[in-house]
Amino acid sequence: MTEPVVVGVDGSPSSLDAVGMAAREAALRGTGLRLVHAFGWPSIHPPPGVPPWTPATAGVRELVDGTLATAEQRAREVAPHLDITREVTVGEPLMVLEIESRTASLVVVGSRGLGAFGSLLLGSTAVHLAAHGRCPVLVVRGGPNPTGPVLLAVDGSPAGEKAVGFAFAEAAVRDADLLAVHVWNTWNERAYEGPADPLNMVVDIERLRAEEQHLLNETLSPWQSRYPQVAVERRMLRSRIRTALIDASHNAQLVVAGARGRGGFTGLLLGSVSQALLHHSHCPVAVVRGNE
Repeated sequence: MTEPVVVGVDGSPSSLDAVGMAAREAALRGTGLRLVHAFGWPSIHPPPGVPPWTPATAGVRELVDGTLATAEQRAREVAPHLDITREVTVGEPLMVLEIESRTASLVVVGSRGLGAFGSLLLGSTAVHLAAHGRCPVLVVRGGPNPTGPVLLAVDGSPAGEKAVGFAFAEAAVRDADLLAVHVWNTWNERAYEGPADPLNMVVDIERLRAEEQHLLNETLSPWQSRYPQVAVERRMLRSRIRTALIDASHNAQLVVAGARGRGGFTGLLLGSVSQALLHHSHCPVAVVRGNE
């Protein structure tokens, strides 16, 4: 069976929104949905594979079962015939979801939650999961335009190739257009953005523009051949990268970005552009890691 879509569940409104989106993703992909609830017992360390429940924790079990039942109901409202499984695990949610990502096609989380899932984007949890997850990570946030395009942030880097493929696949299953945006400026290192775009750093602006257009075309052409049914708009923007992409997300149903881009510090697992989108995008964000 195709690898399932995994969604983190904690009972918060944000996580229920994530369940709804995860159910839709699973239905579109023709795969199952796995509801995962993780919590920590500071004084209980059951052996692997042993359920955490004891007579003393029966009340907690009822609460968790109710939370998962509500999540499953939400999922079935979106996709009534979906194959749904539940998993309750003792452990830190971040580590649990990271492990789950090893056998998932997609991990979906909400932008706000309860307990250890809470305030995902106010801390480092979503950023860490996007950087270390073994599959694409989708963070549900903002108010997506259901008829808008899938927005792809194109940087032309080898690490971003998987993000391009993911964006085309998403546009195809959603029957949506693809808006491929390549933001360029005169900084040689595109991962670094200063307060301005100094013209004196590059004399031949038209040559640079032509090079960046060529980069955009070379990045997209192979994927357009694989997905001829996807209508693609190519857009070149001379601007500050993060600002331009956040603005473009206003009218999108999903924005897709690679974990790392061109330039910058190659040792970092998550670039500043991806982090900015996770915090400020106006629609859900999918971060796709490239080959290690």
